[in-house]
Amino acid sequence: MTNPSILRTGFDTRPIEMQPMWALMFQAPSEDVDRIFDAVTQVAPLTQGKTDRNGYRAPGGLEYYRPREGTPTGAEDDTRHRPGVDEMRFFLPRDPAMLTAVIEAIYAVHSYYEPVITVTDVLRSQCKGLDDSDNPHRWWNRDGDWKTSPT
Repeated sequence: MTNPSILRTGFDTRPIEMQPMWALMFQAPSEDVDRIFDAVTQVAPLTQGKTDRNGYRAPGGLEYYRPREGTPTGAEDDTRHRPGVDEMRFFLPRDPAMLTAVIEAIYAVHSYYEPVITVTDVLRSQCKGLDDSDNPHRWWNRDGDWKTSPT
């Protein structure tokens, strides 16, 4: 697995195919993340296997920044500290047109004029659909569904 082209080609195991993808991440105030993610899913289905609208949201951190000359708020001397800034991550096929559409969708509905967006080359797992319905480690063979509310 030390072949440098592996990020371009991917590889297979018996149950999993490792597919070349782009991992995209954006940061936004927590109250904006759902709106931005909805805009993304209007242009990209974010599929994985038999599901779509797949993403991962990491909860609030503290964003640091200092406005400089030319920003809408004007230059400031002090560094701002904004709480409640989340990160949303998801995967895209390596399709430049889709990547462009997603970045433009984020920008169109983001509350920042300079949103933080990163794109990274990655390999993402894709199950080959083996029948492991009796696997005791799968959530459906354990204490129920994670969606069930505690009583």
